[in-house]
Amino acid sequence: MAFLLSLKPPSPSPSILLPPLTSTPNRFPPSIKPSKPLNHHQTRFSSAFSNRNPPETDCPVPPEQQPINEYHSLSTSSPFSWASGDFVEYCSRLLATGAGFALFVGLPVSWYGSVGVGWEPIQRILGAVSSGIFVVTLAVVRMYLGWAYVGNRLLSATVEYEETGWYDGQIWVKTAEVLARDRLLGSFTVKPVLNRLKNTLVALALSLLMFIVVLVNTETAQKEAYITSAGETGGRSVAGSYNDESARSFEPEAFCGGSDLALDD
Repeated sequence: MAFLLSLKPPSPSPSILLPPLTSTPNRFPPSIKPSKPLNHHQTRFSSAFSNRNPPETDCPVPPEQQPINEYHSLSTSSPFSWASGDFVEYCSRLLATGAGFALFVGLPVSWYGSVGVGWEPIQRILGAVSSGIFVVTLAVVRMYLGWAYVGNRLLSATVEYEETGWYDGQIWVKTAEVLARDRLLGSFTVKPVLNRLKNTLVALALSLLMFIVVLVNTETAQKEAYITSAGETGGRSVAGSYNDESARSFEPEAFCGGSDLALDD
């Protein structure tokens, strides 16, 4: 009996129990799911939406004639960009332009090219300053015309353009999106620039008129003083009358022997 019990198979040794084979657990949090692959139609739609062109490229107007591009070109070119910059910088540039022209062009011309010997230094300086103001006025008028042209094209509902030349002009009606954007740009950016240029033109016109009036009055007063002093001394002729004594002082040889002839008669 003991022999039979000794033949009983031994109990199995403990071993590492492996978990049952199951499917791969989800590596994503419950709130995030892996996106499904897009099919062919969804891929085409997304690519078309991402590559959608801006509204300007859909219109037939050439890029260089589109109002938005004309505005960017004008705001970065000189001297048109002066009007849209800082006010102090704008005034300083205009002052430098007028002073430079008056100093290097107007003053030499008025100093060495003035007609008559009666011109005083103050008159030459007034003439040079007037020439500088006149040049600045021309520059501001040019800036105003450029900004007014771009502003009208931005605010207008239609755009006039040329395909290849002046003989094939066309008109394009802006879309609602382009019209709203252009009018916002024209109202809040271009109109303040035009108001600044208008005020500048008024100030320049008044200054130029004042300098011209002062110059004319100074020249007139100087001529009257010269004529009065000449009449008092009796050595020069007075306008509107003839005098033998003054004529003899200018051309004495023309009166040689005049007294002898009078005695012979």
